Amino acid sequence: MITQKDIDKSMSFEEFYQLVEKLAATGGTTGEEITEEKINYTKLNFSRMKRILKTTPIAEEISSTIDCLNEKLTWVVLAESWCGDAAQNLPVFAKITTTNPAINLRILLRDDNSEVMNQYLTNGGKSIPKLICLDENLQEIGTWGPRPKYLQDWLYQEKKNPNINMDELKERFQVWYTSDKGQTLQKEMVLLMKSWMKKECFSL
Repeated sequence: MITQKDIDKSMSFEEFYQLVEKLAATGGTTGEEITEEKINYTKLNFSRMKRILKTTPIAEEISSTIDCLNEKLTWVVLAESWCGDAAQNLPVFAKITTTNPAINLRILLRDDNSEVMNQYLTNGGKSIPKLICLDENLQEIGTWGPRPKYLQDWLYQEKKNPNINMDELKERFQVWYTSDKGQTLQKEMVLLMKSWMKKECFSL
């Protein structure tokens, strides 16, 4: 479980964004393994996050359910600066939480918080981003990750019946993210919150 101590160690999205901006400018990266590849990904991911914050519109489903989904929640997300899926999804989470002030978005670096990460593996792997939703008493009510269900199902299908290699699949994922503009993720999170909070929002 996630404790107040973990929350106290976490960053706001703004702090994470500023960290990635600094690392991109100075040729650095987060994580235990410092490689040229991850440094380059960190630089690319800052550009992605900057673009997504400017170009992602708020989905109607988010705006129309604020009054319904109004209980205080904390979203703790495990991430790293080099992770492409984190760069695509964290700014969308930030957009959601900016619109809905009941949600507090906090970020933990995966490699600095292995005890937390090991509680939230995906098929035995440390896949990120991983979101853990907590109620106002820090009780876990749901999880999400490491990517929207549409992409995760696509990944499972390719692993089961490969048509392309993983590098090409990752590139196709990035193309999908760019064209989708965070709309699928926003709608997915509304449905998940309804389920987690056991609420019905009549506008849906």
